[in-house]
Amino acid sequence: MNTEDLVELVPYDPHWPASFQAEAALLITALGFPPFTIEHVGSTAIPGLGGKPVLDLMLGGPSMSAIDARRLAIERLGYEYQPHHEAVIPDRRFFVKCVGDHRAFHLHAVQAGSAFWVEHIAFRDRLRSDPELAAAYHGVKADLAARHRNDREAYTSGKSAFISTVLSSVERRPSDDAV
Repeated sequence: MNTEDLVELVPYDPHWPASFQAEAALLITALGFPPFTIEHVGSTAIPGLGGKPVLDLMLGGPSMSAIDARRLAIERLGYEYQPHHEAVIPDRRFFVKCVGDHRAFHLHAVQAGSAFWVEHIAFRDRLRSDPELAAAYHGVKADLAARHRNDREAYTSGKSAFISTVLSSVERRPSDDAV
């Protein structure tokens, strides 16, 4: 089995925000700002929350065609395009960047303002504003990681009910901390 398929959670790393800022700066330099914006999403974007040690970046573009036109520029930064993920989420381009032999970054490229964009920001912001909710989410993730250590897809899909419940209680609006 590829060790990259294992689900392993680590404690929060206070270096994650700086790693995000550095990677976002590389992307913005390569892609141009505006019309592109980058948000730090996922567990590594929540202070104090542990997670898989892979930073999730969300690239927002004016359209999917604008994102597709920049695919080679993204790949030149060391990202590997993963088109097979479009079978599940057709309005997202997904890229993986490794540092050494480990995944370091996931880049989710979507149209800014799309449902994917708004929901990811809303979920992140809700967890940032409620440490008890963030702790409950970590508990869900830890349970799933223990039960599905060898099945990344089961781990990911297992979080859906919790995420849906949180999103159903949130007013969805983008935050102001985009890069």
